Amino acid sequence: MRRAVTRSVAFAVLGAVLLSSLTADAAQASTQVLAIASSVGQVFDNIRNWLVGILAGLATVFLTIGGVRYLMAGGDPGEVEKAKQSFKSAGWGYGLAALAPLVVEILRGIVGA
Repeated sequence: MRRAVTRSVAFAVLGAVLLSSLTADAAQASTQVLAIASSVGQVFDNIRNWLVGILAGLATVFLTIGGVRYLMAGGDPGEVEKAKQSFKSAGWGYGLAALAPLVVEILRGIVGA
């Protein structure tokens, strides 16, 4: 019984791999590249958007970790200090995310775009 189940799972996986390899060629033939920027200004806008998104996302992670640590500290001064450090890191992350457009504008001015 166990061998029959293993064999049927193996055939199902093999069939899925074959099916996906057959359909992948057809899907690749009709794809369009959408990531081409039409100007240097658009590249800088994309860089700004990515920087703000990544920095704000990381800051949110640190804020969440700090909040969880603070709630779970139970009065332990070491854990409370670690939570406060996470809050400070989140603040730095949000500050850098707010300054990212300025940094990109400075780079745009240096490049001359």
